[in-house]
Amino acid sequence: MNKIIVPVDFSETSENAAKFAAHLSKDIPEAELIIYNVFETIEAGSDGSPLQSNDTGRKSIMEFALQSVKQQLGAITGAHISIVVEEDNHFVDSLERYVRHHGIQLIVMGITGATRLGQIFMGSNTLNLIRRKTTPVIIVPPDAQFKDAKNIMLISDFKDVERTFPVAQLKALLNLFKPTLHVVNVDSEHYIELTDEYKAERAQLDNMLKEFKPEYSFIRMFDFMDTINQIAADKNIDMI
Repeated sequence: MNKIIVPVDFSETSENAAKFAAHLSKDIPEAELIIYNVFETIEAGSDGSPLQSNDTGRKSIMEFALQSVKQQLGAITGAHISIVVEEDNHFVDSLERYVRHHGIQLIVMGITGATRLGQIFMGSNTLNLIRRKTTPVIIVPPDAQFKDAKNIMLISDFKDVERTFPVAQLKALLNLFKPTLHVVNVDSEHYIELTDEYKAERAQLDNMLKEFKPEYSFIRMFDFMDTINQIAADKNIDMI
């Protein structure tokens, strides 16, 4: 997992995600870090006539602006850093196409943008990328600072884990950090004893991840988000 791409739209959130990606790449042998930007095509005017636009000039401006981001990241990591600027009205499609064609193994991305509209744009784009299952995505909250992920939480519903778990991608990510792995399930119907179905799924997952010696928590609670946040605080979780 040495080819990492980070979309940058010049918001503080995206630039913070870029710094996170740079720190992440620092200890990865032969790491490649791609700073990625998409600028929109200018549409026709209200009368249907095309607006004047020098797309080559606009692309050059974006590339020049990203040079300062590249310099900041170069001070953090020794990874090879490149800049990619593309023109497209569909950010997710453009990024997904680039990821597939260039064998990108990890996307690092912020969850919000600089403005209220940007928050909707970046948030929806990040979630859409995850739903497409193109490649693993690390979501970096706006103020998150990189640190070694010593404790990683894996949340599972323990349903058909052998078929649904992206084992290869998960192992590649875990091998970057060598963390303590906490596997968590929250279900309002848990009782003192796990059902046979849960036991069977746990055995499957335990076999798949045995080299990481996972620690399991099965918790009977009704509020999923509050429970996950509490576990993250109690176990000093660095990444979910």
